[in-house]
Amino acid sequence: MIIETFSEQETRTLGERLAAKAKPGSIYTLTGDLGVGKTAFTQGFAKGLGIDEPVNSPTFTIIQEYEDGRLPFYHFDVYRIGNIDEMEEIGYEDYFYGKGVCLIEWANLIEEILPGERFAITIEKDLNRGFDYRKITVEGTE
Repeated sequence: MIIETFSEQETRTLGERLAAKAKPGSIYTLTGDLGVGKTAFTQGFAKGLGIDEPVNSPTFTIIQEYEDGRLPFYHFDVYRIGNIDEMEEIGYEDYFYGKGVCLIEWANLIEEILPGERFAITIEKDLNRGFDYRKITVEGTE
């Protein structure tokens, strides 16, 4: 499925709509260049899970946990991960195979440990279509 958005708010709304359908154990991977809108998408996703607290990328902590929504939400940002051993150290399997929902930014960096069943979301800009234009591709099934 390919969705085009033309504003930051539309990108957030798409995240919100996808999260409304999320089930326990769902994994969403999120890829795209710096500044493409991954954080805006994630903020909408959190809202779709009923999370009211501020959501920002956990760039220096690898994971942020949010427990106050309809499902636990585990937001990973693996941009600065040095190697897969760091994922082992934080106990990624407990998150990936638990009862919450995982959203993993820069998931391409940990491809070898990702489950086969997941939703893969790619966000791309095209400045020829406008500064706020985003092409968002959603692939995968549960």
